Amino acid sequence: MSVDIHPTAIIDKAARLGTNVKVGPYCVVGPHVQLCDNTVLHAHVVLHGRTSLGARCEVFPFAVLGCPPQHTRFAGEESVLEIGSDCVIREHVTMHPGTAIDAMRTTVGNNGLFLAASHVAHDCVVGDNAIFANNASLGGHVKIGHHVMMGGFATVQQWCRVGDHAMIGSQTAVDSDVIPFAIAVGNRARLTGINVIGLERQGFAADRIAATRTLYRALFRRQGVFADRLAQARVEYGKDDMAEAVFAFIDGAGRNGICQAQTD
Repeated sequence: MSVDIHPTAIIDKAARLGTNVKVGPYCVVGPHVQLCDNTVLHAHVVLHGRTSLGARCEVFPFAVLGCPPQHTRFAGEESVLEIGSDCVIREHVTMHPGTAIDAMRTTVGNNGLFLAASHVAHDCVVGDNAIFANNASLGGHVKIGHHVMMGGFATVQQWCRVGDHAMIGSQTAVDSDVIPFAIAVGNRARLTGINVIGLERQGFAADRIAATRTLYRALFRRQGVFADRLAQARVEYGKDDMAEAVFAFIDGAGRNGICQAQTD
């Protein structure tokens, strides 16, 4: 096993380190930590608890991963923080493991980019290719889909969900579920439309994006109560795969309900 460990780093003998791992000055790695191949820890990184990082992750100074959750009911249970491969975790980022209140596990997907001082709380699930700008924060039990963009200082309340390919604007406070493909902004968050630029960058065809914008208008711009608009949209767009993803997300709404559109 080839590893490069700075002499000032403190690595517990029980920690599991893969091939070509680099650990910089003054890092601290606990006994239950696993670092997969080609992972790099820069100076002053702290990895605690039952934390695992996938291959080719890069963690910058003063990030703290796996310390006990900030929850009054946490009682030291052996919960887990799992971080996928190819993640970049910048300065002062914090991520916490799960609790017995939920699944005992916090999961972060592959290819995530977490900018300075962003936070992933206990029992969260973050999908692949997520981007968290500076100081973006999740409360406990939040579920973030794939290809989600969180703007700077954006926050998501406990138990809320954000669907695939959604964008949360800077300084937005999300207190209800944000459907896939949408943009949400404001305090409190309201939908403003479809994340057209994000979808274009991910290679969605123009006609698919146009169809999703039409669905959005049917759900959030027509007159009448939301339940009636949803029922009508199912009839009109039920065979469209992106529409089906939106309907499935809405069907899974929990205690916080679905984020509604900004009023004119």
